[in-house]
Amino acid sequence: MKNEKFNITGMTCAACQANITRNVGKLAGVEEVNVSLLANQMTVAYDEEKTDPETIIHAVTEIGYGASGTGPEAQKDGSFGKEWQSRRERTEENRMEMKKRLVASVCLLVPLMYVAMGPMMSLPVPGFLVGMENSLISALTQLLLTVPVMIINRHFYQSGFKALVKKAPNMDSLVAIGSAAAFVYGVFSMYRIAYGFGHGDMDLVHQYGHELYFESCAMILTLITVGKYLEARSKAKTSDALRKLVDLAPKTAVILRDGIEQVIPAESVVAGDIVVIKPGGSIPVDGVVTEGHGYVDQAAITGESVPVEKKPGDEVISATINKNGSFRFRASRVGDDTTLAQIIRLVDEAGNTKAPIARLADRVSGIFVPAVIIIAILTAVVWLLAGQSFEFALSNAIAVLVISCPCALGLATPVAIMVGTGKAAEYGILIKSAQSLETLHSIDTIVLDKTGTITMGHPSVTDVILWNKQSSRDAFLAEAAAVEAGSEHPLALAVAEEAGREGLTLPEAEAFDALAGRGVSALVKGKRYLAGNMAFLLENGLLKQPELQSRVQKQVDSLASEGKTPLLFAKDGELEGIIAVADTVRETSRAALRQFKDAGLKVVMLTGDNRITAEAIRKKLDIEEAVSEVMPTQKEACIRELQEKGHKVAMVGDGINDAPALTRADVGIAIGAGTDIAIESADVVLMKDSLADVATAIDLSKSVIRNIRMNLFWAFFYNVCGIPVAAGLLYPLFMIRLSPMIGAAAMSLSSVCVVANALRLRFFKGKTVPAVTAADEGKNRHPEERKEEGKEERNGAGQPSGKGEMKMEKVIEVEGMMCAHCQMHVQKALAAVEGVGEAVVDLEAKKATVTLLKEVSDENLMKAVADAGYTAVSCQTR
Repeated sequence: MKNEKFNITGMTCAACQANITRNVGKLAGVEEVNVSLLANQMTVAYDEEKTDPETIIHAVTEIGYGASGTGPEAQKDGSFGKEWQSRRERTEENRMEMKKRLVASVCLLVPLMYVAMGPMMSLPVPGFLVGMENSLISALTQLLLTVPVMIINRHFYQSGFKALVKKAPNMDSLVAIGSAAAFVYGVFSMYRIAYGFGHGDMDLVHQYGHELYFESCAMILTLITVGKYLEARSKAKTSDALRKLVDLAPKTAVILRDGIEQVIPAESVVAGDIVVIKPGGSIPVDGVVTEGHGYVDQAAITGESVPVEKKPGDEVISATINKNGSFRFRASRVGDDTTLAQIIRLVDEAGNTKAPIARLADRVSGIFVPAVIIIAILTAVVWLLAGQSFEFALSNAIAVLVISCPCALGLATPVAIMVGTGKAAEYGILIKSAQSLETLHSIDTIVLDKTGTITMGHPSVTDVILWNKQSSRDAFLAEAAAVEAGSEHPLALAVAEEAGREGLTLPEAEAFDALAGRGVSALVKGKRYLAGNMAFLLENGLLKQPELQSRVQKQVDSLASEGKTPLLFAKDGELEGIIAVADTVRETSRAALRQFKDAGLKVVMLTGDNRITAEAIRKKLDIEEAVSEVMPTQKEACIRELQEKGHKVAMVGDGINDAPALTRADVGIAIGAGTDIAIESADVVLMKDSLADVATAIDLSKSVIRNIRMNLFWAFFYNVCGIPVAAGLLYPLFMIRLSPMIGAAAMSLSSVCVVANALRLRFFKGKTVPAVTAADEGKNRHPEERKEEGKEERNGAGQPSGKGEMKMEKVIEVEGMMCAHCQMHVQKALAAVEGVGEAVVDLEAKKATVTLLKEVSDENLMKAVADAGYTAVSCQTR
């Protein structure tokens, strides 16, 4: 099965779209047809053994439209920019051509309306055009002004009548029939006027002198062109997000070849090239840093507000910007393999797919035009049978033809989908299809994989508990990290990383020895260290005193009940301290989970972890249900079970071991996919590791579906109300009838209103999800202090008691912050102060707001800022 794109010309409305879809869909071997009215493109999935591109193109051209392949270059990697440029040029060319037609039409319409309506409005009209005796001169003048308007807008006749002959009528057919009928009747009236003059029948001249429809013909064509021009301008804005993405792609790259820096076009970079990046430079392709150091702004791709540090071994993403520092990287993904190129493809393809909600409009569009033509004929026949004049019946029939608007129906869904998927891309949310976008709004259950989704996905230090009163926290952590430096165990690496983050200098460790599953031993500063679990220390003859053993066991059990892994460190036979390590919860997870709960969504956590750890996380985050000890193959069964209970389920996972569950779910969401966005099993891909984006995606889906429903309601309401009024339904009771000119104006405005309403989605703003951090309850405390504080902080079960809790906010004015990196340094320094629960730094206001869980002096807070290299001007309590 092959997928191929074709450029389509001549489409003007949803009926055109439906006709092409129906005709191509009939071909043998065609599996799926997707026609985009907005992009003027068609994507066809077909069996190459049963049909070919020439046959498909013929199926389109035989019903009056133009079709051509996008060309081999557009199908190849690395050429989407050219395809996009070509598409923009075609769109701009069509818009300019339409503008010229409009200007010329208006220039002719103004004098035509002056000649036709001037005498009735008592305007100063030349004498040879006024009076019954000059009726034929006036009619001839109107004819001469109308014919050029018809020639200028001949597209309506060429397309409309051709489609009518091919039995595939469209909106152009309605305009062509209506305006042509008015013109023919005007010519007929001219003949009647001439006959009246020739036979001396001045009553006949007077009657038909007021029944010339030339101005209606020209007005219909001009107003429809006005509407089409405004519609074209509005539709161009629907792809603004896609245009911004395409414009992000750097045009050049600096590469190192034969030791010489060369500037080449970005598309000429090949995998393996060494690319040189300087301060302020854009990264042209994906790759891995080989040397140097920098801070890269990835906001345009991932939405991260703070520049990300890049060092050797780190991956860099195309179209991101190096804020400071210089580095070199080896190109790994180029052309259409880059992250940016794949994002653009996904957004483009999603915008061209159809949502299930559009099916009703598609079905109606397929029969809409023939139905309107039949209604127009019946309107004329009924009024003639009712005894009205031919002119009255014809006027109503023309009004029916020109007021009917299949365009509004056809545009109701695709413009909203295109704007919605583009807006999602701005938030780093890639929605693969319109169906996924629609389904998201009806989700009632969210299933979350724990590791890497709710949590960070790798262990980190949560508690540093000193047992030796003579030791300091920094000295203990540095020596513990030195002991663990020889181990490759993830828990040991977490201790080493914590010491590195805090900038501690590690002493040298000697005589390192590891006992698998138990612990390690080493000499640090001549002291014998043992590090491991409690069983390891007991095996080595430590913790012999029953009271000490009981206290330590209680501490270990307390940490384990919170889902943490305690590492015990002994120096020369004495317990030095305990370091607890756990896969910590992401800063945004708490707030996002609260948002899910507020929205009435059921949240289920799936994890392969043991029940104790899973239960600790569940209670900590107030998750409704947690399913633990689940293998990847069993996750799919859990999703299926929820669906069988009638739930609409969204599964959020990392897209690798969760693939079966992501596929089974109504909507599969791959979180933190970053540089690997082409995850086949997921319907939605999040560029950031943040659950907040799931909430944003659901909110956006609801906004898009609400917008589509408004559009469809307006489109149906307009036609359901407008057609009967145009047919003269209100005339017998209220003597109200619709002029064909008013009908044409209403038709034009209906399409513009639908597109304008969809464009409101460009102003969608996701709810701000603040980073909510848990208090660092265990850090930097001696056991005796923990024991005393436990009276306030914890009950017998080791859970927060809710009693004696203290919360206070202080605002610190900080000088010296210049960028987001500075902001991050200050925030980190304040958050590390004992007693600080949360620190939020406002770079623009040059202020830091800290939430305190216990009394912390102003001096300590200001000292933390100063130690980070910045100046604390003042500190005030809120």
